[in-house]
Amino acid sequence: MARKYWSGDVTENSNALDLESGVFAGDDPKAIARSLKRSAERSKRRKSSSYRSAMSMLTFYINRAGKNLSKKRLRVLERAKEELRAEYGRA
Repeated sequence: MARKYWSGDVTENSNALDLESGVFAGDDPKAIARSLKRSAERSKRRKSSSYRSAMSMLTFYINRAGKNLSKKRLRVLERAKEELRAEYGRA
């Protein structure tokens, strides 16, 4: 029997965004940021700005993965935050 976590359910069924498959698996922070931006701008279900929705989903993923993220992976995702800010002109 597979265990189902609420955080996985939020990631898959969030009203914030419809994420592209494997968005957080890549090693290119810029590609992750662009994917989140595309998803946020296409979403008809988000309740706030596209920037806020994209940043919230990225932060949520980092927080939920917690100690299970390697230092390298965490660096990539933190850099993706910087790239996302730059994509929206908020650097």
